[in-house]
Amino acid sequence: MKICVRGAALVLLAVSSLGAFAASAEDALNDLFEREWARYLEERPTLASRLGVRDYDDRWPDRSLDAIERAHAADRADLEALRAIPIDALDAASRLDYQLFERRLLDRIDGHRFRTFLMPVTQRGGVQTLDQLGNRIALRTVTDYENWLARLEALPAHLAETRALMETGMAEGRVWPRVIMSRVPRQLRTHLVEDPTRSLFYARFESLPAHFPAEDVERLQARARQVIGDDVVPAYEEFLAFFETRYLPAAPESVATGDRPEGEDHYAYLARRFTTTDMAPDEIHALGLAEVARIRRDMQAVIDGLEFEGSFEDFLTFLRTDPQFYYDDAGELLEAYRAVSKRIDPHLMQLFGRLPRTPYGVIPIPDAIAPDTTTAYYTRPAADGSRAGFYYVNLYRPEVRPKYEIEVLSVHEAVPGHHLQIALAMEMDALPPFRRYGGFTAFIEGWGLYSERLGYEIGLYEDPYSHFGALTYDMWRAVRLVVDTGMHVKGWSRQRAIDYFMANAAKTEQDVVNEIDRYIGMPGQALAYKAGQLKLLELRGRAEAALGGDFDIRAFHDEVLSRGALPLDLLVSYFDAWLAEQVAAREA
Repeated sequence: MKICVRGAALVLLAVSSLGAFAASAEDALNDLFEREWARYLEERPTLASRLGVRDYDDRWPDRSLDAIERAHAADRADLEALRAIPIDALDAASRLDYQLFERRLLDRIDGHRFRTFLMPVTQRGGVQTLDQLGNRIALRTVTDYENWLARLEALPAHLAETRALMETGMAEGRVWPRVIMSRVPRQLRTHLVEDPTRSLFYARFESLPAHFPAEDVERLQARARQVIGDDVVPAYEEFLAFFETRYLPAAPESVATGDRPEGEDHYAYLARRFTTTDMAPDEIHALGLAEVARIRRDMQAVIDGLEFEGSFEDFLTFLRTDPQFYYDDAGELLEAYRAVSKRIDPHLMQLFGRLPRTPYGVIPIPDAIAPDTTTAYYTRPAADGSRAGFYYVNLYRPEVRPKYEIEVLSVHEAVPGHHLQIALAMEMDALPPFRRYGGFTAFIEGWGLYSERLGYEIGLYEDPYSHFGALTYDMWRAVRLVVDTGMHVKGWSRQRAIDYFMANAAKTEQDVVNEIDRYIGMPGQALAYKAGQLKLLELRGRAEAALGGDFDIRAFHDEVLSRGALPLDLLVSYFDAWLAEQVAAREA
């Protein structure tokens, strides 16, 4: 046999060149990820602090229009750099990174034209809630406290930049509706204190670490009192005067995104972005109506089983008004949330093969914002392990916080919902940071809503009222599809949305009004929940049908969660490949 040495050498050279080309593409992609992530955190220093990246602890975000435009230009440059990398030269994992990174940039670039950065304050957050950052970062050293002081010293300039954006927004007709803006002055007034030690910003200085030298304690506390009294409080007084005399009168009566500049295009963009689908608002509205009708039938079956004498509306009134369903004391309500969470934890191993290492806690929503926010929310852990995840619960007016929703709310916000999914993603060290700490709302909130169904599988909702509570939460997210699209592009008034919500779910009026106002100030976001949940249920149903008795719920969940939060179309692609492998293995 004659061996062609020259031909073999050429083949080896070609293989070597291909490998170098692939390595070069991988290196270029990873370098781009690192540069963009570093820039992303530098532009968002408060996010960096919450994640445990301490490089920017002494500053607030630069809110100047110049800085915003520089960030937009950098996004476009990064997209150009990404598209210069040949995707075909990447391995499968890196191709997914490429696709997700491209979507991340496109979302920011496409959204820039709607100029929502000119609307930086809502009733749920803005400069009036900056004090909460102090509760969400670890302050352990004297330097940490000095950086927090530096942030307080820079706060008047940050308020001035925010005001400048809002003034430009007024000139362009980009102001949130008056009904939600009217909630903000009360929130701003919480910062107008005569005694600096009563300021929410002083809370972290009240009790400094015991190992600090006495002279440092005295110096830090004295400086905090001075900065708050001389700089922070006057800056908030000035901002409040601007807000009440100029900004609030400029706020429109209409609650519709469609009534703002480029409004209908903006809402269609938000619907696509939050659902990661091409569904038009009219399609989403119709889906919501169908889901409301379906869940209403399930609710009626529970009512019939209780042999309740009265109409559906009578039953909702009974749930909203009977004292047996409520706590009088906020402390009792908090303990009930904590007890349910502890009861859920031991059941997770029957549903998941992989569980996060990071713990979570259950704590109250701060009093300053509790009256204007929703029933609960979750905040992710710090990336450096300095802070656990937290499930925040609303204790404001416990007499309107029903017991029958505690179980379903806990599985959504903590485990197996948000904490389990988000903490797992954060612990995936092989993923680039933008995937570990980011993701797509349809997946994240869809998983939370899907997790509510898992409550049935771990023995929750056995009480018929708790079962009705679970259905109420499913109905709540179905109603969102109807009222969000209804208000923003179909001409619904705020009151019509409230009435529709009240007619179909056992949520109390306090919660319903806050929810409707949330949708006004966060258009489109509420569409993500049902979009994600229904897709996850569809995938599970397909797996169960294809695998029959070989279906393994733990394997299914591990597969779904194995790549972090994906857009729904990519989730389906990976699921299809996984299911084909499972079917082939079963038939082998």
